[in-house]
Amino acid sequence: MTDVKKQVVHHSHGPEEKIEWGSTVSIHPMPPTLQGLTSEEIASLENALVRKLDIRLMPMLVLIYIMNYLDRNAIAAAKLSGITEELGLTSVQFQGILCGVSGATQGYDGLVACRFILGFVEAAYFPGCMATLSAWYTRKELSLRTAILYCGSLLSGAFSGLIAAGINDGMNGVRGLLAWRWLFIIEGSITVLIAFAAYFVLPNFPHNSTCITEQQRELAIWRLAKDIREDEWDSEEKPTLMGGFKECITDSKTWFLVVLNLGAVSSGTINSFFPTVVEGLGESRIHTLLLTVPPYILSCIVAMAVSRNADRTGERYFHFTLPLWVSIAGFIISAATTEFGPRYFAMMIMLPGVYTAFIIGISWVANTLPRPSSKRAAALALTNAIANCSSIYSPYLYPDSGAPRFILAMSVNAGTSLLAIFTATVFRFILQKLNRKLDRRELEGGNNGGFRYLL
Repeated sequence: MTDVKKQVVHHSHGPEEKIEWGSTVSIHPMPPTLQGLTSEEIASLENALVRKLDIRLMPMLVLIYIMNYLDRNAIAAAKLSGITEELGLTSVQFQGILCGVSGATQGYDGLVACRFILGFVEAAYFPGCMATLSAWYTRKELSLRTAILYCGSLLSGAFSGLIAAGINDGMNGVRGLLAWRWLFIIEGSITVLIAFAAYFVLPNFPHNSTCITEQQRELAIWRLAKDIREDEWDSEEKPTLMGGFKECITDSKTWFLVVLNLGAVSSGTINSFFPTVVEGLGESRIHTLLLTVPPYILSCIVAMAVSRNADRTGERYFHFTLPLWVSIAGFIISAATTEFGPRYFAMMIMLPGVYTAFIIGISWVANTLPRPSSKRAAALALTNAIANCSSIYSPYLYPDSGAPRFILAMSVNAGTSLLAIFTATVFRFILQKLNRKLDRRELEGGNNGGFRYLL
């Protein structure tokens, strides 16, 4: 195959951006190891590569993510297992240390220190995973893989309830330790073992990974370059980190993506308080922990189904906004009644809505800002960092005095979901406008089939 030249967008800075067409870049020529093969043979090789990635990459990432979120969700389950009583924590003190604790802490100060350390080392995991996935999978493969990855957090939400129920029922008082201490000791020990094993299992990036053949390496690089019509995708000479960050923050599309993901994640912070919210149903501690399981299982199923359809259709906006409308209905019902049936139904629909929206939203970042790779990585990290800032204020929305309806929390969650929907709507119109400009330019140049933004 000859080296084909095609015009592409080089600079973009927002809704009124000027698209510059003064230069060209070359689409990757077919690698030597693939030349002479039929399109069917190349498709077969590509399917085999994707299967290999799915088997080697995804299970370990999901397993680590399960443990990552088990560590975070454990603190919510620990409240039902006696941590506040033994450490003498007030409602506000408990809500400042949501995501981590050590089984050996003896007071509030130690709890805060453990939380800081855990948060510091875990913060980079999800954006790092997204950067890795987007370096191996094409844009239309990414949403489903993001959903598979994020199902780790959903499964951990389910498992945390089951594990906590088992430990609370069978290990409370063993060796003189209350159940909440065993919760952190057991989960922390498992996490360390899995992290050690991951070093030998996870592949590196395509250009330097040792777990694939040379033909698979060239195929992996070529298909991603072809996906976005760009040579740079996985070259060894990458732009600098600061250069990518500068490109990220000066592109106004980044900030639309930041806000819409912030809205979804802010609404999703209810997961850290879900056992407390479910406790308002009036069941026993064990039953409360078990009741937290079905909403997370349903979230996993819905997220997988919606993400698979989003990849199949290449559509993003409705797959992002419709789940948020469902979650808004759940927040309203939960705040409006104390009856068991309607409230539990609300809890069954609010989590699938916000989790699914976040999965589509974060993959929309990688789809919209695919090049250069340093810009994509910076955008994923920035979006994730700002979105998780919602954890700073969300704890104060769930004081014990707000139980069982938590009207303030449900109102804010509904409001941030609406913010995400509004931002996504404006963003969609902007991308439509940019795609029309690309259409016109390619028609003028006699070309077609180039890069288009996914709407």
